[in-house]
Amino acid sequence: MREPRSRARPRGRRPVVGAGAPLAVAAAGALAYGGGLFGIDGAGKASAAAAAPAWADDTADGFASVNSQGQNGTYGGRDGKTVTVKTLADLEKYATASEPYVIVVASAIKMDPVGKEIKVASDKTIVGAGTSGEIVGGGFFLGQGVHNVIIRNLTIRDSYQGVWNDKEHDFDAVQMDGAHHVWIDHNDLRHMADGLIDVRKDSTNITVSWNKLADNNKTFGIGWTENVVTDITIHHNWIRETEQRNPSTDNAAHAHLYNNWLQDEPGTGITSSYGNYSRGRTKMVLENSYFQGVNNPVTKDATAAVVQRGSVFSGTSGRNESGGTAFDPKKFYAYTLDEAARVPALLKSGAGPRSSIGTAADAPVVKAATTLTVAKSGAQYKTVQAAVNAVPANNPARVVIKVAPGTYRETVTVPADKPHVTIVGTGPSRKDTVIVEGHAAGMTKPDGSTYGTPGSATVSVKADDTQLRNLSVTNDFDEGANQHISGHQAVALLTMADKVFLDSLIVSGDQDTLEMETAAKGRLGRVYVKNSYVVGNVDFVFGRATAVLDKSVIQLKKRWNGQSAGYVTAPSTESNRKGILIVSSNITGDVSDRTFHLGRNWHPGGDTTVDPQATVRNSTLSAAIRTAPWTDMGGFPWKQDRFAEYRNSGPGAGAASADRPQLTDAQATGQEIGDWLGDWTPTAQ
Repeated sequence: MREPRSRARPRGRRPVVGAGAPLAVAAAGALAYGGGLFGIDGAGKASAAAAAPAWADDTADGFASVNSQGQNGTYGGRDGKTVTVKTLADLEKYATASEPYVIVVASAIKMDPVGKEIKVASDKTIVGAGTSGEIVGGGFFLGQGVHNVIIRNLTIRDSYQGVWNDKEHDFDAVQMDGAHHVWIDHNDLRHMADGLIDVRKDSTNITVSWNKLADNNKTFGIGWTENVVTDITIHHNWIRETEQRNPSTDNAAHAHLYNNWLQDEPGTGITSSYGNYSRGRTKMVLENSYFQGVNNPVTKDATAAVVQRGSVFSGTSGRNESGGTAFDPKKFYAYTLDEAARVPALLKSGAGPRSSIGTAADAPVVKAATTLTVAKSGAQYKTVQAAVNAVPANNPARVVIKVAPGTYRETVTVPADKPHVTIVGTGPSRKDTVIVEGHAAGMTKPDGSTYGTPGSATVSVKADDTQLRNLSVTNDFDEGANQHISGHQAVALLTMADKVFLDSLIVSGDQDTLEMETAAKGRLGRVYVKNSYVVGNVDFVFGRATAVLDKSVIQLKKRWNGQSAGYVTAPSTESNRKGILIVSSNITGDVSDRTFHLGRNWHPGGDTTVDPQATVRNSTLSAAIRTAPWTDMGGFPWKQDRFAEYRNSGPGAGAASADRPQLTDAQATGQEIGDWLGDWTPTAQ
């Protein structure tokens, strides 16, 4: 970033290509807009075009694929037009229409009133555009006779009304009363007032696959009828931090549950009552699932059946029951089981909304935890970028690039269409494996243009779910030798993605060392930096991302001319987002006392809509930190933005004052790591 002149909390499956699997290929872009898709005209209204994209032809697996009830499989709105919607009015207009539609939800749509459930008509595909499609404060209702509906790649959240066991509000994410042939796939469903999914009143031929279901009391209820009708397949779902109905299956004719992960994490306010429950006259087949910390993981009534095989039970307690006779799922449809031990890793990388979706028979396939090697000699690749280039686009599972000790002078970019990539140094120390380049914003590129600040980065991460571990990433631009150029911003590491995990790194530069952005305005971009060193002097931790620096060292260094002066952070946080959180860290360096600010408020280009935020808490501050640690930037008063400390120590810490705001204990409970990371738990992979 440019240093401006001063002016006036309750909060895959094996990666194959095919319906319901982690989605391997997409048309170009987040959902390949253009080439015949609907778009949004200048007035923000849905507009039409001729052809649907390839992913609109995806069809369900499991019981939703079975020919029954006069419906041969579930393919949604593929025979109709495709529309893109960004408003509640447009979503409701097309979802309730009598003709088929593929409805692309391209923004967060807030339900009005809270709890509203749109009454979806038959022959519809409702799909999120990348990870931007959200339904906030309500959901969908599929009534009697509604059929052939696909709900896919959406986040449906937050109709919660403040009562955990809420018996007054029936605000579900998806409710079915007598529907059939429904496919719920790759969604993130959480924090609703009643259930996340309710399959009621003889609804049948349902498949629920590759979803995240979290932070809820009643997760997933099936049945509540005297009739034994429902046929349902539930596979590859991550059910995390939920209390009951995980699912509860009552009087289901055939319930096939496989490769699901039920997780109850210790130390939270949510404790599971039970896991999979077979009740009434249900016949359940339970295969190769992973139960972690769950109380009463498998329970059954005396009248119900559960046939179990191949599951893993880790840290579970209480009832774990089986008995009776059930059925052979392969008599209804084909399916492939993953090993239960692999399920958590598969679902971490594959469940929930994806940045791109689609299928193609000739798509490149990367198997889970594929490993590529980089070394100066004796490895698959001699440069890190060459290994990144070898990762197929839209890889559905993790690829680990192991880099041997050495110094690699190159720039590295992990593009947006290559998620789930880990780059890890294999030496005993993070100092042993170094990626280094020396570009600066004002330097001239071979094409005659200048690099600009983001373009100066040695390593650029643009793909979600990227990890860098046990490395040094350096920008060694020599400011002293380049005083003749304008633009000394020199980024070592740039992130422009969500769920980026930076673990045990040294990130070193001078001005603008670590730039953490999002893929675009309005997009969430979370970055977790742990056990790392970040070295610099001017605005060297900056950007609009939601970023945590935990248990790390912020190393202050003098400027090129020996002067001690600088700023640690320069957040440009968007309104209603979290900014930069430095926690349990040490801010230190060989610089003069009282010469560095903790941060200043960056409003890029004079943007008045941003609301910069930085919090430094439970950290040790050296004497280098000024007694008034925050300051204005670009003429914007820092006191009108969000800057605070909490329980810092060391010679640079200070008492609360007008120039040094401190969080109260109550405020601090809302500014913890979990508040920044939300439903993401960074885990080294």
